[in-house]
Amino acid sequence: MPIAISNHANGVDADSMPLCNMLTPVGMLGYGLNEDETIEALSRLVATGIPTALILDSGSTDSGPDRLAQGIMGCPRSAYVRDLRKLLKLVHNFHVPLIFSSAGGDGSDEHVREIVDIIEEITAEEGNAAYSFKTLAIFSGIDKAVVRERLSAGAVTGCGACVPPLTEEDIDASTRIVSQMGPEPFIDAMHATPDFDVIVGGRAYDPSPYVAYCCYLSGLQIDDWSSPVVQRQFGGFTHVGKIMECGGTCAEPKSHGVIATVFKNGEFVLEPLTSTARCTPVSVAAHTMYEKSRPDLLHGPGGYLDLNVATYEQLEDQRSIRVRGSMFHFLKESEKPYQIKLEAASIIGYRTMFMGSVRDPILIQQFDSLSSLVKEYVASQHSHATGEYEFDFHLYGKPDENTPITQSSEIFLIGEALASSQELATSVAATARIGIIHGSYPGQKATSGNFAFGIGGKSVIELGPCSKFSMYHLMDLEDGEEHLALDEDVSTPVQNGVNGNGTHKQRKRLFTQSVSLLGKGDRTSPKHIASTIPTVLNGFKSNGEKTFTPARVSNGSKSNGHSNPSILGDLAKVVRSKNAGPYEITFDLIFETRDTYLKVKESGLLSKKAIASAYKMPESDIVWCGFFDPAQAFKATIPRIRAGKRTPGGGFMENDVHGSQQHLELVNLKLPDEIVAALV
Repeated sequence: MPIAISNHANGVDADSMPLCNMLTPVGMLGYGLNEDETIEALSRLVATGIPTALILDSGSTDSGPDRLAQGIMGCPRSAYVRDLRKLLKLVHNFHVPLIFSSAGGDGSDEHVREIVDIIEEITAEEGNAAYSFKTLAIFSGIDKAVVRERLSAGAVTGCGACVPPLTEEDIDASTRIVSQMGPEPFIDAMHATPDFDVIVGGRAYDPSPYVAYCCYLSGLQIDDWSSPVVQRQFGGFTHVGKIMECGGTCAEPKSHGVIATVFKNGEFVLEPLTSTARCTPVSVAAHTMYEKSRPDLLHGPGGYLDLNVATYEQLEDQRSIRVRGSMFHFLKESEKPYQIKLEAASIIGYRTMFMGSVRDPILIQQFDSLSSLVKEYVASQHSHATGEYEFDFHLYGKPDENTPITQSSEIFLIGEALASSQELATSVAATARIGIIHGSYPGQKATSGNFAFGIGGKSVIELGPCSKFSMYHLMDLEDGEEHLALDEDVSTPVQNGVNGNGTHKQRKRLFTQSVSLLGKGDRTSPKHIASTIPTVLNGFKSNGEKTFTPARVSNGSKSNGHSNPSILGDLAKVVRSKNAGPYEITFDLIFETRDTYLKVKESGLLSKKAIASAYKMPESDIVWCGFFDPAQAFKATIPRIRAGKRTPGGGFMENDVHGSQQHLELVNLKLPDEIVAALV
């Protein structure tokens, strides 16, 4: 379906010509999309005659390890059916390809097959007799034997300083292993089957399908990795993918989706899908660093994206941004092997919980003592139990020691048990619940019970298996393994050129594909013929002619609407926290004006010392800390810590798997008097 672009058109340098349009209707397949907005945008895009594709992401480790450990899809199957019905209708009506990766949430091989099955079911539904989709499925599951081999060769390392070394036990415990593919398997699949309609990708680096579509259309030779031209082009293709994979989060207010017009030289223009939203230099630069450990160097398969000289230019419509200057540095430049990220999780036990609240002020002020007694009671009642268990409380609304307790005070609590069997977990939780209800404490007056419960009609709730991330590591590849293997086996010479019997070693291919023709429609019917009238899109006509000039953006000295700011939250336009992978939490503070940003930057208020103090950790534990001028932002990244220990997101006693509620220590940071005086 896609058509490659020639190097010259009507005497205009191809670098200044739009290479393609990419439309991401929503940041995650299964989250729901605005069909009317998407139809309006596609009507406009397709009419330009520029190759156009629907591209989106479908997976993440954000929501914890259950998907990988238990084979659970990220959204209900019905949500994928709903979204794919809409998207496939658009593919059929507009004759544009649909490309997405990390199918089913984790990108496992079984979920890739499940999504292909859904597509086939939709083609068979009443009213869809004309549907016919050549569908490519790309698989990224990795065999445990391959990981064991690379581990023994010293070719597996943790993805970041917070990730512990991989062990043989971790590999054995992992239910399945997926890898974050780079763009190469997608590019190879497009070249092998150029008349594809749909690509269902396994787990992949989020920008990979975007990079692949641009590389395929441009004919970019990735193997020419030492060329500054290739580094610039590939950098731009990677940068636009990094922004688009989250949909319209780069706009303000957040849009459902986003549109990009990409140029062969790597420059691109972004426009939010929602008409009432706008992209600004700050909103786009700020999203580039979203959920990343650092804002300037973003590592991915085969190298890293360098944004130190990237620029963000507001266009005259005041809602589109042109981005230039992104560069990609390939690992091969420094003679290092191509690396992919491995992801896996394991089942560590079974959980049961109960929940309710405590309102008695006499008990609230001594609840810590009662909870300790309850844990002792649970231990005494299970001293001879077969198996192991852990138990603890989540507490919400408990006043600190400086807050007076009133008649309106209330603690909401959740008791959570983890055990080697579901039966033991339920017994532990049930025993703890009884202890909370009937435990005695000094000054007790409410002798009929301490605990309000019954939410959902359940005394205790069995949660089933409990998962934990077991793998988040980088694995070195041998030369060429990053590509899609189209043959049954790949001959790979060992170090001395032969194996024990004097022949080349036969290595099982890493990334594979299947090709299916789904639906019984007539594929010989005429495709859409674009209008020859130049159509304006993102400030450019389809012949590359620019229709307006950039406008200046004001940088006043507002303090985010607060006439008397006293805490950092009064100054910052955005204060957010988010997981940067399962092992890290990252913080972004973004300031509305350049003047405010520079005053904060120069004040010394934000530093490693300030972050260490706010989050009660040694400065040496901070992963990254610094300012990012393009976004008028400060970023800091720390290890994910629970109960005083480094631990990955999800699993036992998790209460903020996205890490999105960890920023209040920064919001409430008191402003120095000199900053307040300078801003008022």
